[in-house]
Amino acid sequence: MTGLAGHRTLAAEGARSSSATALTEVELIWIEKSIEYWVRFGNPVQERIIDRRRRVLGFRPRSLFAFVRWTANDYGTVASHLDILRAVAPHEAYQTVPAVSPGGELLLTVSGWPKVERVLQLIDAIEARSIDGADVAPDHWRHIHNRLAAGESPRAYTHAQHRAWIKRRSIRP
Repeated sequence: MTGLAGHRTLAAEGARSSSATALTEVELIWIEKSIEYWVRFGNPVQERIIDRRRRVLGFRPRSLFAFVRWTANDYGTVASHLDILRAVAPHEAYQTVPAVSPGGELLLTVSGWPKVERVLQLIDAIEARSIDGADVAPDHWRHIHNRLAAGESPRAYTHAQHRAWIKRRSIRP
């Protein structure tokens, strides 16, 4: 897989400000009944509008976001993907994802509408508990990925787990 990084020239990279290079950029696309790339949750710190169908969101390192990609043709849905990623700092390793530059730490990935719909339902259940998906422990997203890959039902994310994650995150450098 390749992200937008392969499409940029070195001159364009050099022209970017130093604060922008630390951000993970996600290109969102909306072409009615054909292509839809959107962010389901996350806290972007930058937004750049390219045209009426495309915009780019920037995420700070270590922030989480869910990225949904859907494409269709005249006969129906061709591809559905949902990825939950952690934005990385410039020195960290990452996986490449289409339309995400440079890439991110992949916590969860699913393909096919039934699996994408199931993860969207799990996100809705977490948000019904008044917990933002971007604040959920990364380990829980990995748990969901592994359980779904094994054909099992994931455990619910509890307020106790969330409090423990918030405390652990507050003492971590």
